[in-house]
Amino acid sequence: QLQLVESGGGLVQPGGSLRLSCAASGFTFDYYSIGWFRQAPGKEREGVSCITSSGGSTNYTDSVKGRFTISRDNAKNTVYLQMNTLKPEDTAVYYCAPTLTTVQATCVLVVLDFASWGQGTQVTVSS
Repeated sequence: QLQLVESGGGLVQPGGSLRLSCAASGFTFDYYSIGWFRQAPGKEREGVSCITSSGGSTNYTDSVKGRFTISRDNAKNTVYLQMNTLKPEDTAVYYCAPTLTTVQATCVLVVLDFASWGQGTQVTVSS
């Protein structure tokens, strides 16, 4: 039974920081690229960032480049998303999920459909 549990969200002022965690169980975590996705009210789900199984390659959507950093600790079956210089536009529910890995050993912000979504963690950026 695949399980992904997101945590670390909360309310933060513009310019502030949060660190999200994604804890996985029930599958071979270190075989997969893992990504963060978010969904704001009235919007489609958006890919935010992903990291390959070894941690050797990362990918970010343009709107978060230079502000967010993804990392992973395979010994702990956990992926992190450090979010700095947060903006109101970052407000959303954040989810993690396995993503596509290319033959070139990079990741793509496309979720693998065998995974089910966790509960997500709410990030609210507001003054």
